[in-house]
Amino acid sequence: MKKVNPREVSRIYRHKRIRKKVIGSSQRPRLCVHRSLKNFQAQIIDDVSGKVLVGMSTLAKDVKGQLKNNGNKEAATKLGESFAELAKGKGISKVCFDRGGFLYHGRIKAFADGARKGGLEF
Repeated sequence: MKKVNPREVSRIYRHKRIRKKVIGSSQRPRLCVHRSLKNFQAQIIDDVSGKVLVGMSTLAKDVKGQLKNNGNKEAATKLGESFAELAKGKGISKVCFDRGGFLYHGRIKAFADGARKGGLEF
């Protein structure tokens, strides 16, 4: 039987609470992030059509080559900047930020600052 981490269960409840309010549309899609101990992932999702418009993680070749470690604030900042460039290339400039139930602190904040520096508005 798999052991369930109570902190992860609490995060999922927080994420469900957040998702009631944060909805992505075609004009302003949702920027969803997820962090693990070793990596960081981000996606831009249009909830109306149910499609992922842009997705990237620290495992991407262009990001991974610049980093020594994929699971720290420096990696999250680099990912935010390169993710913003990719989104701007697809014509997306305004998004609503979904922190995924994680606290807006540390790597989540570093990613958000990097994405804002890259040109995304939220």
